[in-house]
Amino acid sequence: MAASSMGAFSPPRNFRGELINPWWVAVTVALTTFMEVLDISIANVALRHIAGDMSVSEDEAVWVLTSYMVSNAIVLPMSGWLSTLFGRRRFYLFCVAMFSVSSLLCGLAPNLTALIVFRTLQGIGGGGLQPSSQAILTDSFPLSKRGMAFAVYGITTVLAPAIGPTIGGWITDTFSWRWIFLINVPVGFLSLYLSRRLLSDPPALVEQSIQFRRQGFKVDWKGFVLLSVGFGCLQVVLDRGQQDDWFSSPFIMLMSALSTLALLILPFWETRQHYPMVDFNLLKERNFLFSNVLMFLVGFVLFGSTVLLPLWVQTLMGYSATQAGMLLSPGALTVLLVLPFVGWAINKVDVRHMIAFGLLCNGVALYLFSHMNLQADYWSLATLRILQGIGLGFLFVPVNAAAYTWVPPDKSSNASAIINLSRNLGGSFGISLVQTWLTRGTQRHQSVLTANLTDSSTATQAWLAGVIHQLAGVGNHAVAVAHALLYATVQRQASLLSFMDDFRLLSTLALAFIPVVYALKRPVREKH
Repeated sequence: MAASSMGAFSPPRNFRGELINPWWVAVTVALTTFMEVLDISIANVALRHIAGDMSVSEDEAVWVLTSYMVSNAIVLPMSGWLSTLFGRRRFYLFCVAMFSVSSLLCGLAPNLTALIVFRTLQGIGGGGLQPSSQAILTDSFPLSKRGMAFAVYGITTVLAPAIGPTIGGWITDTFSWRWIFLINVPVGFLSLYLSRRLLSDPPALVEQSIQFRRQGFKVDWKGFVLLSVGFGCLQVVLDRGQQDDWFSSPFIMLMSALSTLALLILPFWETRQHYPMVDFNLLKERNFLFSNVLMFLVGFVLFGSTVLLPLWVQTLMGYSATQAGMLLSPGALTVLLVLPFVGWAINKVDVRHMIAFGLLCNGVALYLFSHMNLQADYWSLATLRILQGIGLGFLFVPVNAAAYTWVPPDKSSNASAIINLSRNLGGSFGISLVQTWLTRGTQRHQSVLTANLTDSSTATQAWLAGVIHQLAGVGNHAVAVAHALLYATVQRQASLLSFMDDFRLLSTLALAFIPVVYALKRPVREKH
């Protein structure tokens, strides 16, 4: 299979059939992907502004995020099937157009209901962009140059989540929350113009689409329902779980049961279909299976740590949103510098060693984060983020390169849908679980610390006496103020300990998966 996939490479052509420089294709699809991935993280910081502007609660405003993620999660895994049915170029152009138009509608939405509807449409368009972009890149470059192409794509998918909150906060504070959607419109229509002129479907995909329609078009409705219920309900659980107290909520219990049942049945049904919506048969290939496991981990660690670090410095160290964003910037810049080098080295170094090195860097950086305290300065934290950025640079490109090595050309769209789904699911699980661990860990540590603050504790009484002495000017309120300060100190320390636990758990995950890397096959070099 490897040989056939490499030998079947056909240089990219535009819609007129003329040969074109593949780097124009890379820049075009990277621009669109950056816009879509940025939009996922950029909206998070605007929720309070949206809630206030539309006179709704923040709990209601959260559906602005959930509606997008649910529709995105449903469309993403079936994007390969849709590309085969309609043609990848046509499907990609439709997604770009829908994302751009719905972004405009989101920016003009008169009320929350309309905004949620438009965000759902935006999620439908966005769900097809990432996998289609990656599949287009895969088919536009031979194996020997694919690493550098993935490096360009990696810049968008790794950089966008890191800078999204900073850009979103600045736009919201300086202009209005509506501009976080409106800025997509000119970028989207520029991308649509370039995509129409530059993109065409490769011969293998054209032939597959012709066969698909010639044999009779039938929608796999059962597969569609299973996929929609499975991934849609799962995304609702991950987005709303912590807010609704997880399985204490009947709604979360129902969503979890429906998701579990549908996702258990889905693979058995789809593997028996001639043209499945999700081609689970690809996971029978060892490299593709373990690459998806590793990509899930990359999403988990990337998004989980990107949520934790700004939250820590903002809630416990007094950083503003802009300062917290600046703390992430050195790591993002490091990824920009590292990815081109990784793309160049991908055909010279065993990708398994590169992935192992990336996991090691992330594991060490996250472990060192777990030993920081509230006196840590900016550069101490930024240096560790830089180390993590080096690790992320050595993960994204090699994992993708390993995944596609044995995937035949006519399956690139299906493969891209699955591996992008793995990364997105990893990110959703990472964000949801680290927030849950943080909340429950804080409660646990607070209980332990409070249990030691008794009237018989010499240290407690000495601390209170010292504070009361310093507050002598307060008068009769000195004792109450001292106890309030003690409680606030306990809460702060409990929260810090919980943050440290979360960083340690992420570190353990990264290091524990290093042996999994060597389940991948030895890399194949393209002969020149």
